[in-house]
Amino acid sequence: MRSFLKNFSNDQSGAVSVEWVVLTAGLVGLAILVLGVFSDSLDGLVEYILVKMTA
Repeated sequence: MRSFLKNFSNDQSGAVSVEWVVLTAGLVGLAILVLGVFSDSLDGLVEYILVKMTA
């Protein structure tokens, strides 16, 4: 049993997948934060573009 636990703790086969999941979650969180900060500016920009396109 001791050798099984030692081999299990030294196994690195899923480490890359975990790193990609954490990295992707961080990027999604950052994108949500940026959109939250700039949402008022984006609303004004979209309104300006719609006015210019319909004129």
